[in-house]
Parts: sequence; C-alpha cells; structure tokens
Amino acid sequence: QVQLVESGGGLVQPGGSLRLSCAASGSIFRINAMGWYRQAPGKERELVVLTTRGGSFNYADSVKGRFTISREDAKNTVYLQMNSLKFEDTAVYYCNAKITTPTMSPFSAQEYWGQGTQVTVSS
Repeated sequence: QVQLVESGGGLVQPGGSLRLSCAASGSIFRINAMGWYRQAPGKERELVVLTTRGGSFNYADSVKGRFTISREDAKNTVYLQMNSLKFEDTAVYYCNAKITTPTMSPFSAQEYWGQGTQVTVSS
C-alpha cells in the first residue's frame, strides 16, 4: 500500500508565495516520477510539473519561472515552491507519483494520487 500525503495549501494574496510538500510512504521499491497536477473549478485536471528519477523536469508553460519543484529522495518527498502567485493559480493541487512496488515487475509502475490541497489566491 502506497500513500501520498500533501500539505502546505492555503489562502494567499496575489504576488505571494506558498510551499507545498508531498511525502510518499508505504511499500515502495522505486519512485519513477513525482510531481503535481491541479484542478480549478469547472476545468480539467492539468499538469503543473513532473520530475523523473533521471532528474528531468516538465513544467507547464503557465508556471515556468514562478514555480520550482525540488526533491528530497531520502524522504520520498517533493516540494513545490510557488512564487508570484496569480488569481488563475487557484485550484486544488494534487500530488502524483508513478511508483514501482516490490511485488511488481521492475519494468512496471502504478500511478498514485494524493488527496489534494486547496490553494486560493485572493485579495
């Protein structure tokens, strides 16, 4: 069983900053990729940023230069530093991970989601 636990959401004014964290725990052999998606009211869930085990990053154009993902591999944790927040960043942010568990083929992975954390940018 694998769990993703997020923290760090909240209410912030435009131009402000927030830091989200996501910790993976449970039966983990390898984390292949980990990152964040978000879903605003009435919109589809979209990628914010994903980082792979190999160290590559894939940021959404809308957050480039403002958001930064970092990893603490020893703790199976990723952080999302969000600066210069805008109204349109308001959404529920979901942690996502593609994980190989000890009982799986080493060439396979399963996708896991956190419960979501609300980020609201409002004046």
